[in-house]
Amino acid sequence: MKQSYDPRNDQLLVNVGGVLSAPHEARISPFDSVVQGGDAVWEGLRLHDGRIFALTEHLARLRRSARALAFTEVPTDEEITAEITRTLQANGMRDDVHVRLTLTRGVKVTSGMDPRLNTAGPTLIVLAEFKSPVYDDAGITLVTASVRRHRADSLDPKIHHNNLLTSILAKIEANVAGADDALMLDDAGFVAETNATHVFHVADGVLHTPTTRACPEGITRATVLELGAELGIATEVGDHSQTQLYTADEVFVTGTMGGLAPVVAIDGRVIGTGARGPVTERLVTAYAARTATSGVQVV
Repeated sequence: MKQSYDPRNDQLLVNVGGVLSAPHEARISPFDSVVQGGDAVWEGLRLHDGRIFALTEHLARLRRSARALAFTEVPTDEEITAEITRTLQANGMRDDVHVRLTLTRGVKVTSGMDPRLNTAGPTLIVLAEFKSPVYDDAGITLVTASVRRHRADSLDPKIHHNNLLTSILAKIEANVAGADDALMLDDAGFVAETNATHVFHVADGVLHTPTTRACPEGITRATVLELGAELGIATEVGDHSQTQLYTADEVFVTGTMGGLAPVVAIDGRVIGTGARGPVTERLVTAYAARTATSGVQVV
């Protein structure tokens, strides 16, 4: 299991609706929409030396997702950033921190699915933890899950929502198979992403990644594509089969929580040399430099 308990979080304070408290004392109403039906949107943020990388882009995606779900109220970027800062300062945090930002539709007047039952406005939850990138240089293994990613006409992946059951079901399959994560396909059988990250592969020097037809528009994914172009690496976005990943020279995954991590095996096939390849290495170095020098100063 790549994630584990970190003793630096023993005295953690979390922010629920503007109230800072210990996790075991934090209060979320049973009438809140996130409890009633997973009715919420979220973002994962990474703090580097007091700066949050791509905060503007993350908040824009949060806002788009909330608008798509017809939230009647959304806090301003300034209000959200202020609560993030309050939480980080209360915890004495400046570096090596992951922030899980959740915005729910809010508290209902009675239990039920109808958004018209929400009259109290949204609930903002800021969970900041000391958390190093969850993957290491040794890489991860994947197994293809039977669970497919949703089509856009079923549950559009462009909505960064809290309904993560398909990812959880896929992760259960990976756990049973003894793999680190699950490779997930779209409804046509092409690679979409993993249960937690976006997927890239390198073949003959060209960097490939799936479209976002069946996966979220990842912030880290977009950064890697930008870096590839800056480094002169040819890139291609399209539909890719499992076989193309099995026979690739390199495969790696991307995400805010884990950064860039090599994939060393998929469904029992060793990928390339079974270690991080040269193109991945160049992108890891460039990504580290980008995140170390850019972002919005919050503490």
